[in-house]
Amino acid sequence: MTERPLHSWREALLVYTRPRVVAMIFLGFAAGLPFLLVFSTLSAWLRDEGLSRSVIGFFSWVGITYSIKVFWAPVIDRLPLPWLTVLLGRRRSWMLLAQLGIAIGLAGMALSNPHTQLTQIALLAVLVAFSSSTQDIVVDAWRIEAEADEFQGAMAATYVFGYRLALLVAGAGAFYIAEFESWRTAYLSMAAMMGVGVATTLLIAEPAASALRDPFQWRSELSLPARLGRWFREAVIAPFVDFFQRNGKFALLILAVIALYKLSDITMGVMANPFYLDLGFSKTDIANVTKIFGFFMTIAGAALGGILVTRYGIMRPLLLGAVMVASTNLLFALLARSEPNLTLLATVISADNLSGGLATSAFIAYLSSLTNQAYTATQYALFSSLMTLPAKFLGGFSGIVVDAKGYEFFFIYAAAIGAPAILLVGWLIWLKRQRSSVGHAGHLIGAHPTKRSNPEP
Repeated sequence: MTERPLHSWREALLVYTRPRVVAMIFLGFAAGLPFLLVFSTLSAWLRDEGLSRSVIGFFSWVGITYSIKVFWAPVIDRLPLPWLTVLLGRRRSWMLLAQLGIAIGLAGMALSNPHTQLTQIALLAVLVAFSSSTQDIVVDAWRIEAEADEFQGAMAATYVFGYRLALLVAGAGAFYIAEFESWRTAYLSMAAMMGVGVATTLLIAEPAASALRDPFQWRSELSLPARLGRWFREAVIAPFVDFFQRNGKFALLILAVIALYKLSDITMGVMANPFYLDLGFSKTDIANVTKIFGFFMTIAGAALGGILVTRYGIMRPLLLGAVMVASTNLLFALLARSEPNLTLLATVISADNLSGGLATSAFIAYLSSLTNQAYTATQYALFSSLMTLPAKFLGGFSGIVVDAKGYEFFFIYAAAIGAPAILLVGWLIWLKRQRSSVGHAGHLIGAHPTKRSNPEP
């Protein structure tokens, strides 16, 4: 069955001129900057300092913080900050606090010695990851609340652009600075770059949808325990109940897709930079090919993904992205068997980043389509936490797998664990066609991708 395009090419392109769509570039930059600095860039720094791959693999568990943010998302969704919320609003106040926490944590890591203060670096990395995941909660909520449903695909696309630009800065930029100066200078520079996020937070407007009442200001006759109980029901219990009520028997299938979709991509990423270094590439080579050249391929993939979602809906681009991400991991296995070759490296990186950009754009639009604006931050945090938790946990053992079996086996293994996501997304598409064939509109299967009140699994 062929689906009718949702918008013309001209309509899809003009949406990128909207001010809040453009603002997502800078918020995406602020969200993306800390990620590599507690993930693959940190792995490269530690490896460059002579730490074992097993230790580096365990450091990736810092990223689990991103996967458990759902536990404090209800607080961020409802609780105002003293003074700051009055001045900036509910979303922007939390955004600013998180950005300051990231900057302080990065500066502290820069001033620590990885040989004598490894525990301190780990704790500061947790601070950065906690603040960064908090910022993610608020930026995602702002993105969904700031614009109407029809513009969410474009908001996701510009977010990906800003995020990937930040990965370029935190990846290639940090490598260049470390090559010609030091890792300390690199991390101090990254702390200063968080000023982009702070400036954007101060300039953007608070979404009208975020103007909720103070959850503790109920009728004075209610006791404090009663008010706390009511807050817990509205802020914590209600978002989960709402999701399962709206999605019924498909809820668990949707959650399975979310949990498995990024498994292959994230697991492979833990060992990417150590792999390049162990192959014999210099930090400059890595920066030039994997960061700068790869950046443009990622942006091309994200743009293509955004256009495909706008034209054809979510599910088919989502399936295409899952297939491409798993397949390109096999190219890394080929690279592991070859002598160091910049042309081959560029080819593999091109395929990997093109597929990753397309998959990410489609997946963000998919997750956004599942939320109810009454519980934006909490529900999106649930989805994004579930998206990364299995992959982060499995990624912690990446160094052990490489040490035991080698890089070639590791990349084949990373490709294989992408198969369940492909099968589940294919199953959802089949269910959609089955429901359509028997005359059901399908309020769950086949809904318009931007109608979050009737989400598409």
